[in-house]
Amino acid sequence: MTAATGGSEAASRAGAEGYSARHTLPLKIEFIRQGRRRRTQITFGLLLLLPWILVGAFELSGGPSNPQAPGLVTLATAGGLNFAAFAFFASAGFLLVVAVALFCGDTVATEANWASLRYLLAAPVPRARLLRQKLIVALAYSAVAVTVVPVMALIAGTVAFGWHPLKLPGTGIELAAGAAIGRLVIVLAYVLIIELVVAGLAFVFSVSTDSPLGAVGGAVGVMILSNILDAITALGAWRRVLPTHWQFSWLNVLQSQINWVPMIEGVAVSFCYTVILIALAFRRFRNKDIVS
Repeated sequence: MTAATGGSEAASRAGAEGYSARHTLPLKIEFIRQGRRRRTQITFGLLLLLPWILVGAFELSGGPSNPQAPGLVTLATAGGLNFAAFAFFASAGFLLVVAVALFCGDTVATEANWASLRYLLAAPVPRARLLRQKLIVALAYSAVAVTVVPVMALIAGTVAFGWHPLKLPGTGIELAAGAAIGRLVIVLAYVLIIELVVAGLAFVFSVSTDSPLGAVGGAVGVMILSNILDAITALGAWRRVLPTHWQFSWLNVLQSQINWVPMIEGVAVSFCYTVILIALAFRRFRNKDIVS
């Protein structure tokens, strides 16, 4: 054996001995990888642009005038705070669902679609760690996506309609800036928790298919189906177990006296679904034959 060959084998053994699973696929690297992807940049661009599009729509139409419209719509132009509340109402039912499904459903399925998943595992990155790192990054980007809409809406609404107290729909009560922002933060926290169900669904589909579009579409489709079932009043109390049944319970925060009961139920249902779905995703991926 030559000296060069011996040195190479020694270096290889040293590398193996120094291997640590917790040093594989660092969060920083995964954040950068996901941040540089075109879908991430386009998604955030659209979310940041949406409030300005809504402002433009109100300006062109002369503002809301339908007395039968929901209170948040009629008060949308009452100031930046009301416009931020309206942005929640306009986006929570579908747009934010799509954004969360995109970040959480695309993350693993895309690696499989690009035939790079098996190379990550051969790095070697343990399966559980790979899923954990990708889930953390996906949830982080999802949380930012949900947050930027009301924040940008607050900025756009203040520029367009001024800074005024928050008017509570149907009550005539006005809240000063401090109390109003506190309530909007509660709304944001609740919406983030409710969207965890979408994240869990998308993540399960992401580890089950090699098609990113299928993973994202599957999660969105399940939520649409849940909305349809929730509209069937004949189901009675069974609707309470549907994840979308509680998605607008945050409207109770915009009343003179906050009713916490529906929100607590919504949080409980959301957490139950999320834990089950994420556990299912890890179990499914642990036993999955990775061929791409």
